[in-house]
Amino acid sequence: MKNFERPGKWKRYILPALLLAAACIGAVELWVCSFQAPDVYAAITAPVRAAVQRAGEAGELIWASLQQRTNAAVASSVSQVQEGLRRLDEYLSRQPEPEEPGGPSEEVQLVDDEAVVPPPRARAAYSVTALAARNGMQYLIGGSMELVYYNQTDPAWAEEPYGSDVIGRYGCGPVAMAMVVSSLTDTPMDPVQMARHCVEQGYWASRHGSYWSIVPGVAEDFGLSCTSLPPEETDSETIIRFLSTGQLLVALVGPGHFTNGGHFIILRGITLDGSILVADPASSDRSLTTWDLDLILEELSPNRSSGGPLWAISPWLSS
Repeated sequence: MKNFERPGKWKRYILPALLLAAACIGAVELWVCSFQAPDVYAAITAPVRAAVQRAGEAGELIWASLQQRTNAAVASSVSQVQEGLRRLDEYLSRQPEPEEPGGPSEEVQLVDDEAVVPPPRARAAYSVTALAARNGMQYLIGGSMELVYYNQTDPAWAEEPYGSDVIGRYGCGPVAMAMVVSSLTDTPMDPVQMARHCVEQGYWASRHGSYWSIVPGVAEDFGLSCTSLPPEETDSETIIRFLSTGQLLVALVGPGHFTNGGHFIILRGITLDGSILVADPASSDRSLTTWDLDLILEELSPNRSSGGPLWAISPWLSS
């Protein structure tokens, strides 16, 4: 009783006691009312029950919203992880950049940035040269020999891979060598097969076309003789002699009538008036036109590598 010795100390407990008593009495009355007068009990408690229901509904909406946001966040995370794994897989499976077979000095072909538009030249007469189709193959006729002809822009292989590039834009090297091998050996090779072979042997130069070593390299791979003809040491009579005896000359030309960059073509014959017949892997029209030898020599690439830019190729002569 010590706490009530000071006057007024007890007054602070009166209000909480009265409220507690009122709450107890009210709870008892409601409990009795729920049995004795259910209608009255329902009317009294309706606002409370409605408020509780609204709170529950609001809680369900909040929970559903949280679930949706959580599901969206999880889906986004999964998508990002899948995209990351896809890019990682592309990176790991990407064709490796080729090492330069000839070291830092090895020259690469510089592909065209756009299609070349040379001055118009008349197509040669059919009696001089023509493109003939036999057994599903195309042949350029009229030179010292019939030449199997492939065009790198042919839909059959234009979009096929040359390493991580495509044959249609970057594949004049393997397409030219496919013509050479198919015409001079008993091993027919289409552009797709030759492109695969050149990648395996290291002749492909990523985004640059081919290394110059593609010409002597493929010749050796398929048992052909390859002779370098340095332009500064080779006169017109020597080139005419090679062409007249059925040999093919592979040339890498620079900007001019055939290309805006660097381009492999084949010199395949000579006409009675001394004009040159070519096989252009990028154009059947240019392959059916006669060309001045001086013009071709002027447009040869000025660089030197792997015996280029002019090579004579023929079958090995048996002893």
